Amino acid sequence: MLKKIDQGALFLEKHVTDFRCPVCHETMKAGNRAVICASGHRFDVSKKGTLYFLDHQIKTEYTNEMFHPRGRMIEAGMYNPVMDELAQLVDYPEFVLDVGCGEGSFLTQLNKRKSLKKMIGFDISKEGVYLATQQPIDAFWCVADLTNLPFADNSVSTILNIFSPSHYKEFQRVLASDGQLIKVVPQAGYLTELRQAFYPDEIEKQSYSNEAVVEKFKAEMTFIEQKRVTYTFDIPKENQLDLLSMSPLEWGVSETVKQGLKQNPLEKITIDIEILKGSHSNRFH
Repeated sequence: MLKKIDQGALFLEKHVTDFRCPVCHETMKAGNRAVICASGHRFDVSKKGTLYFLDHQIKTEYTNEMFHPRGRMIEAGMYNPVMDELAQLVDYPEFVLDVGCGEGSFLTQLNKRKSLKKMIGFDISKEGVYLATQQPIDAFWCVADLTNLPFADNSVSTILNIFSPSHYKEFQRVLASDGQLIKVVPQAGYLTELRQAFYPDEIEKQSYSNEAVVEKFKAEMTFIEQKRVTYTFDIPKENQLDLLSMSPLEWGVSETVKQGLKQNPLEKITIDIEILKGSHSNRFH
């Protein structure tokens, strides 16, 4: 079996035209376990088979301490109804780009339901991307900046944007003419039990509205459809502690509250999300 570095190099040799230099925006060529542009900007494949496209290290609070429990919760089925809906919405599986892929679990789950032909995931967190290389799918992973995507114009058939920020100008640039963007945003009831447990005295943190995010999507893209998915997930006993550290909600919580929840963990959690689907803003449906 090929080492990860060689698997990554092989992927780049086959698909180098999907990439562009994030420094000068020129096309790139592959060779010698690297991609390089005409101006000489070079990006080497890591031992884990990934590419690092940032020009400096970025410190992020998204670490293994969050990615591991998140991956276990996804594997346990917490988002299965969401993934079922997403699989129905992906019309173009030729090249699927997972924006803010984290540890890669969502892309893996989608591929189980919809045979994706080419998959690339990227995140600004190197720890998340390194974890993603352990996923049992034939995908390529890289560390990149959402505001300066290292991908060629009109190259991507489907962008996945699950619980992650958006940069619509870049999305429009990399999407193929008939491509689509599928965005998942939390709604008011999302993880409501956890919010109430974490912040019992802070009403403003117990619920929120993503109406502005939805309106921004509709303004920037040619809107196709939206679907709300709401259900309660019974948390397996072995995953009940994972819920506490799988999201940024945990970052501002006192140790006293955390300890109380560890002793009496939640057994059910509400998933309440909106799926938005759109295409190029200059196209009409």
